[in-house]
Amino acid sequence: METRIIDGKAIAQQIREEIREQVAILKEKGTEITLAVVLVGEDPASKVYVRNKKNACEFAGIISREILLPADITQEALLDTVRQLNEDPAVNGILVQLPLPKGLDVDGFHPHSVGALSIGLPGFVSCTPAGIIELLRRSGIDSEGKECVIVGRSNIVGKPMGMLMLRENATVTIAHSRTKNLREVTSRADILITAVGKAKLFHADDIKEGAVVIDCGMNRDEEGRLCGDVDTADCMGKASFITPVPGGVGPMTVTMLLKNCLDSVSLQSEETV
Repeated sequence: METRIIDGKAIAQQIREEIREQVAILKEKGTEITLAVVLVGEDPASKVYVRNKKNACEFAGIISREILLPADITQEALLDTVRQLNEDPAVNGILVQLPLPKGLDVDGFHPHSVGALSIGLPGFVSCTPAGIIELLRRSGIDSEGKECVIVGRSNIVGKPMGMLMLRENATVTIAHSRTKNLREVTSRADILITAVGKAKLFHADDIKEGAVVIDCGMNRDEEGRLCGDVDTADCMGKASFITPVPGGVGPMTVTMLLKNCLDSVSLQSEETV
């Protein structure tokens, strides 16, 4: 079987072009879009993520406002910063970059958004799961009636991914570290989505012939190279589609952040009417 690589970079770029066109139309009407990114401390990886988000905003024509805070800031002061941004009419989206220093706890996944997703109402969706849905759709993969196994039950990926796949009319199983006979479960999946954070945990023997494999893992292998939860090379020739790491799911996450920010403009307009 020929395995097709799902090119997340190419699909993300396509969506960013679409966003840029919509942002340009809004600018012509006098509406600017601003994303505020709050970075606490000096975490090197976080700085890279923030820089990538800034570059993506610049490409799309979205203003990126960075708020740099010291690692020893109090939780009260951090929350006050977020409240001020929330009350600023010029700000359309707020992102608090994770991870935060120990002792701070700001939940970036609002219960209102989670609740709306769970009952099928419009609202913001966590960026990685939303990006995966776009990868599937734009790759011509029909999820309806398929058995989808999601490995991982986090609030960031696993749980919202399950609800989104239910929206796509898939039959969903969410597996995790306590699942018995995990590899038997993954091997029956038409669509396997992994988000466990363990390098090359799954191999060809763990997947079904012709399965679609979406790898959300971001790990380092024994040689220090970036890799996913799935041994991609081993699954070539057995999977029908597979996302590489890097270059698969990752580029979609920032792209969907831009889309959420764009969508917030119309929602804010409705609130002020």
